[in-house]
Amino acid sequence: LVNSAGTTLFRSLTDLDALDLDDFLGIYAVNAVGPYQMTRAVAPHMDAGSASVNVSSIGGLNGTGSSYAYAASKGALNTLTLALARNLAPDIRVNAVLPGMIEGKWLLEGVGEDAYNELRNKFAGDAALERVATPAQIAETVGWLAISAELLTGQLITADAGLLLGRPPKVLK
Repeated sequence: LVNSAGTTLFRSLTDLDALDLDDFLGIYAVNAVGPYQMTRAVAPHMDAGSASVNVSSIGGLNGTGSSYAYAASKGALNTLTLALARNLAPDIRVNAVLPGMIEGKWLLEGVGEDAYNELRNKFAGDAALERVATPAQIAETVGWLAISAELLTGQLITADAGLLLGRPPKVLK
């Protein structure tokens, strides 16, 4: 099972009034409740040795992203991953992939070309590997967790090119 559905509204994190209750609950429903409902429906039909992978975000670790609801829902998804991994073991492995910025039209259309290019340059410049992820790279990580990572469960795998890790100051290089 791969829970990869996600949604957001691009709203400033400096504006507490940017999302109303319905907006917040709608984002939370897709990003946190949806994976729970899918797992609940599918788990009884999964064979021993199966895996479930949730697609989360580093925003769920550091409270960043496109909106408060997005960050909160991805944080909830991370905690849900841990609870499911503990309780579905030993038959089903449950892990999550936490991307940083992913290149592509979703973010480009969400923030516009100028902001997209600024974000891409900023994230790539701050990441230890000096780049951002592609959708194919995230899919490869999801596939590895689902198929090959037989000893991993309850793991929150950051796939962010070292963005959370960061780079040392130039004076220390």
